[in-house]
Amino acid sequence: MFETYIASLLSLLKHITIINIIDILIVSYIFYKLFMLISRTRAETLIKGLILILVIMKVSEFAGLITLYWIIQNTITVGFMALIIIFQPELRRALEYFGRSRFLSKTLEFNDEELNSFMTHIVEAVINLSSEKTGALIVIEQETGLNDYIESGVKLDAVISAQLLENIFVENTPLHDGAVIIRNNRIASAASFLPLTENYNHNKQMGTRHRAALGISENSDAIVIIVSEETGNISLAINGKLTKNYNAERLKDILIRIMKHRMSKRSMTLWGRAKAWIRQKQGI
Repeated sequence: MFETYIASLLSLLKHITIINIIDILIVSYIFYKLFMLISRTRAETLIKGLILILVIMKVSEFAGLITLYWIIQNTITVGFMALIIIFQPELRRALEYFGRSRFLSKTLEFNDEELNSFMTHIVEAVINLSSEKTGALIVIEQETGLNDYIESGVKLDAVISAQLLENIFVENTPLHDGAVIIRNNRIASAASFLPLTENYNHNKQMGTRHRAALGISENSDAIVIIVSEETGNISLAINGKLTKNYNAERLKDILIRIMKHRMSKRSMTLWGRAKAWIRQKQGI
């Protein structure tokens, strides 16, 4: 029996081509990425429930439980559209993830001096706000466009300065409530509304500002800086994860490293290479 099994396996392997292997690897990679996207979200629980329903449907079919099989089969057929609605946030997140692939990404134009100046102003403002325990929420746009959220606030299109950022978040001023969104090296808007996180695994003691920071970081690849008005603690929200207790040196270092890493990845995209080739031909 063992020899028969080996012979069958070898016979099967003879028919496997390079195309078949590439096909399997691509599908495996897609499933892995989809699993990572829904991991620790409500979609994970919903998919487990869906798998259980499918198992029960097959068992009822083999067992001859006609009524149960008919009910489950028709429920799944009718509920397909309902699943699309339920998974809408996760589907959007998946499409945005693939849209940020290295083949389609856009590039940001910063040299080291500009990036250092840009971050110095932000960090100086954040540290001053922290020392005064003034709440703040600063979103730095990356590859995912944040136009919807910019439109929800007051458009500024202003040059970044520590003084301006501090003034925006002064309590009881018209623009202090909401988020500042930074696009490239300019303040695009203030008092912008952000979506709250829908991940219920987070600490229930979190305030609205931290939940909004997590929400926008789950729906985009933005870097979000939060200053707590209760403790003055500085936190960062990136890719749906929150890290706390930053000082000036650590905050500036991590922000510059993240920006440089993402910029280096973008420079390897087809779009980035095309722009570099055009600049080279034009002698820029």
